[in-house]
Amino acid sequence: ILAGVLGYCKTLAYLKLSSNEICAEGAERLGRVLGGFKMMTHLDLSNSQLCSEGAEKLVGVLGGCKALAHFDLSENEIGDAGATSIAEIAGEWQALSDLILSNNRIGDAGKK
Repeated sequence: ILAGVLGYCKTLAYLKLSSNEICAEGAERLGRVLGGFKMMTHLDLSNSQLCSEGAEKLVGVLGGCKALAHFDLSENEIGDAGATSIAEIAGEWQALSDLILSNNRIGDAGKK
């Protein structure tokens, strides 16, 4: 429901959905909507139970968010695969100044 409603908010700049049970399936749906928000500067999805699969699905469609400056994915049990996906797409976010990945499950492979 939320993803459908957000589709009408074309000028959304700040979205905080922390401490929600978004999970992987919800992340994919949310990402499809958020990918169209070209002016979004802040996205907080901390403690949302995304896991690596959810993070991969989400960031895969957020490349169009060129104004994204603050992205909080802390406390989501993101592992190496999710961290790798985030690293691959983060270069497209030219305005990114804060990428918060604390308290996840990122090991040595995800830190390279």
